[in-house]
Amino acid sequence: NAANGKYRDFTHKHFNWAVPENSLKWPSIEPNRGQKNYQRGLDMLHGLTSHGIKMRCHNLVWSVDQFVQGWIKQLHGQELRNVVKQHITETMTTYQGLCEHWDVNNENLHGQFFQTQLHDQSYNLELFREANAAGSAKLFLNDYNVVASGASTSDYLAQGQQFKAANVGLDGMGVQCHFGSEQRPDPNTIKRRLDQLAQCGVPIWATELDVMSSNENTRADFYEAALTALYSHPAVEGILFWGFWDQAHWRGDKAALVKGDNLQLTAAGQRVLDLFENRWMTDESHVLSQAGNQLTVRGFHGDYQLHVMYQGRELSNLKQTFTLVKGSTKTVNLNVHT
Repeated sequence: NAANGKYRDFTHKHFNWAVPENSLKWPSIEPNRGQKNYQRGLDMLHGLTSHGIKMRCHNLVWSVDQFVQGWIKQLHGQELRNVVKQHITETMTTYQGLCEHWDVNNENLHGQFFQTQLHDQSYNLELFREANAAGSAKLFLNDYNVVASGASTSDYLAQGQQFKAANVGLDGMGVQCHFGSEQRPDPNTIKRRLDQLAQCGVPIWATELDVMSSNENTRADFYEAALTALYSHPAVEGILFWGFWDQAHWRGDKAALVKGDNLQLTAAGQRVLDLFENRWMTDESHVLSQAGNQLTVRGFHGDYQLHVMYQGRELSNLKQTFTLVKGSTKTVNLNVHT
């Protein structure tokens, strides 16, 4: 319908990464044994990547009991191991080339179904080994109460260090960042928890950010506080929201950036777009009138487009795209023949 089309267009215009909320989860793919449907996920991934959006894929396994299909709970021993390995291999093969990241074993701090069912506390490491062998995507842990709350921060660091020491292919740590209702994010507290997790030595991604307030302006302040702390931290390489439209957000209108069938920007949405597309965007123009001119630009990390104008028109053959990444400089050469 029209509203869904506007939702899609807003995503294409304002975001460069996305994550499916449910379509790639095992219960969505195979609710009953042998009844598999990968097409919904394929349609979503192809649609988004065709617009230049990179994908975090979520998730291969979810070990919290309530999210494990009933038919899987009936399996034990080698049969369970074989079924899990087949799912991981088949899923990563099906979506190969479409997923930049995979959350391998979601919320493993808070659920250990497979480890318990198999009487094997090291099975969570085996899941990473199997995923590492099945595809080329970067592999992540993903958990909550590690930044928005500190209840599990120390345990998460210990888990990350365990996985890194085991050399099973841990490429990053996902921190969900679901802040409580009317909870004002404190940048100093966020920084302290991120500093602690950064001791693991792998990149951190904020994977499921949302805040909640019934007051749009307060919500805008909450998002700005959280985003500033996350965006400025050297260990954080990416930030994803866990929804932004009031009609498709698990926490409803109190967390939304846009609302209604027309996707009207809330005060929070206006603030977020101002951060992303104005205050945290490098947009510079320079005049080069002599051969051999050089200039230096200090810019935010991210993707860039360079356009060359001559006598009021763009020289489209000289357009360049490049990425500025942490810890490096980028040299761009131009040869203008008029």
